[in-house]
Amino acid sequence: MASTKDWFETVAEAQRRARRRLPRSVYYALVAGAEQGLTLADNVAAFDELGFRPHIASLPPQRAQSTTVLGQDIDLPVIISPTGVQAVDPEGEVAVARAAASSNIQNPLDPEQTVSTAMGLSSFASRSVEDVCAVHGKVFFQVYWAGSKEDILARAERARAAGAKALIVTLDWTFATRRDWGSPPIPEKMDLKAMARFAPEVVTRPRYLLDWARSGKLPDLKAPNMAPPAGGDAPTFFGAYGVWWTTPLPTWEDIAWLREQWGGPFMIKGIMHPDDARRAVDAGATAISVSNHGGNNLDGTPAAIRALPAVVDAVGDQIEVLMDGGVRRGSDVVKALALGARACLIGRAYLWGMAAQGERGVSNVLSILYKGIDEALLGLGKSSIHELSRDDLIIPEGFTRTGKL
Repeated sequence: MASTKDWFETVAEAQRRARRRLPRSVYYALVAGAEQGLTLADNVAAFDELGFRPHIASLPPQRAQSTTVLGQDIDLPVIISPTGVQAVDPEGEVAVARAAASSNIQNPLDPEQTVSTAMGLSSFASRSVEDVCAVHGKVFFQVYWAGSKEDILARAERARAAGAKALIVTLDWTFATRRDWGSPPIPEKMDLKAMARFAPEVVTRPRYLLDWARSGKLPDLKAPNMAPPAGGDAPTFFGAYGVWWTTPLPTWEDIAWLREQWGGPFMIKGIMHPDDARRAVDAGATAISVSNHGGNNLDGTPAAIRALPAVVDAVGDQIEVLMDGGVRRGSDVVKALALGARACLIGRAYLWGMAAQGERGVSNVLSILYKGIDEALLGLGKSSIHELSRDDLIIPEGFTRTGKL
C-alpha cells in the first residue's frame, strides 16, 4: 500500500515526516553524530554493500520470526534500543512501550495474537521505569557507569522492583559535542528564557506545538531514573550527564561486580572489538550488543555490521550477540542475522516514527521491519530466521575492514 496521511511505507518516509513536524533543534538532536559523522554514515551505508543469494521456487508458505533475548520471548528479532530524553512526543517512552507491547501487527502464525517485542529503557529517559514497566512486561533497563557503585546498584534494584527483566550497561560513548555541521542547542530546562529562545522554531511547527499544548505540559528535560536513591528531585538531562562525565571510568572488574550484584540477564552494549567481547564473556555477561552508539562514539570507527562477524566468530557460541546501528529496513535485520546476530536494536528509526505519528508511528516502524524481514525470508527460501547463515549473503572482499598495515 502507498503512504497515506496516517501511514508511511518506509523508515525514510518517517524521517521526512519527523523533520517536517519537529523544531529544528529537536530534529537535529535525533540525527546527531560525532565529529564528521563518518561512523554515523557508515552504519547505514555498509548494509548496501551486502547482497542476497535468493531462491525462486518451493518457497516456504509461512515464515517464523520469533526468538528469545535475555530470557524474554519476542515475536520479531528487533528490540527497542534505549535512548535518552524523548522530547519528540508528550508521552515519550510510555508510548514506545505500548507500541512494543502490542504493535498491532497480526501474527500470521497465530492470527489471534499481535506481534510484540522487548524495550530497552534509558537511565536518562524522560519517563520513569515504574511508568514504563506498568504498560509493558518486557523492559530491559539501561545504566551508564555514573556515580558511586552504591548509586548504580540502587538504580538497578529500583528497576528490578519496577519489573525490569534485564540490565543493559552502556559503555560505548567517548563523549564529544564537536560536530563539523554544528551541534543543535539544547536547553538545560524549559523555563521562560528557553521558551523565548526556541519560540521561532516552535511556531513554525504548529502540530508539534499543538500536541504539547493538548498534553498540558512542557517537554520535560529531567531524568527521573537518575533521581538520588535517598530521595530528592530528579536531575536535569545535562545534570545526569554531568554525573556520568565526572565518574571515574569502570574497569572490567567493576563490570563483573555489577553483573554479580544484579544476578539476572545482563547485556553489555558497545562491543566493537573481539577482545572486548571475550572480556564480556569473562565478566559473566548474558549478552552483548555490537554497537558504536549510533555513530556517537569514536568517529572513524567502522559500521557495527562490519564488526559483527569477527565478534560472532570470537564468542557467538558462548553468549547472545546482538547488533545496534544503521537498521532502516527489514532486509538490514536479515543481513545482521545471517552474519550471526540473534536480534537487532533500533534507535533513530522508532524515534522518527514517534515524531511522525506518536505511538502509532512506532507501531508503523515495527510493522515495516516485520514485513521487510518476512519478505526477505521468503526470497531466501527460509521458513525461520534461525535458518539464516552467511551463505545467504554476498559479502564483498574487505567488507569487515580488518586489514592490517
